[in-house]
Amino acid sequence: MLFFYMIILGLVFIVQFGVSCSCLALTKDKQESLLSVAWEKMENSTRKALEKNFNCCGLFNTSAEFEIDRSMCNAECKTPDTECPECGEKMKEHASEALKILGGVGLFFSFTEILGVWLAMRYRNQKDPRANPSAFL
Repeated sequence: MLFFYMIILGLVFIVQFGVSCSCLALTKDKQESLLSVAWEKMENSTRKALEKNFNCCGLFNTSAEFEIDRSMCNAECKTPDTECPECGEKMKEHASEALKILGGVGLFFSFTEILGVWLAMRYRNQKDPRANPSAFL
């Protein structure tokens, strides 16, 4: 049983370590491209909720559909004489902070899993002290 625990814990370590490293290695450009793809696939009701919660309009000013998105924006900051901030910048800021936290916590727990594997390897062949000393198991 302890052997299978070691194997499963080792596999969980590999997956968790890989995800943690990828969270920490995600660049700003890659975050921006992932946000753009997610924004395009998002429903209008979800976009409106994000714009209202973050108090911003549109993802980035680079898209041709920005004026259409801007006319449908229902954020509080939208008035005829003021410019609303872009949602992309606010979302990138929150995403990069969350990725750093998740990557750090994931690395911490992945190394504690290695400690668990080492302890399981160390103590898996020990005999039970309550057992009969003349018995093999």
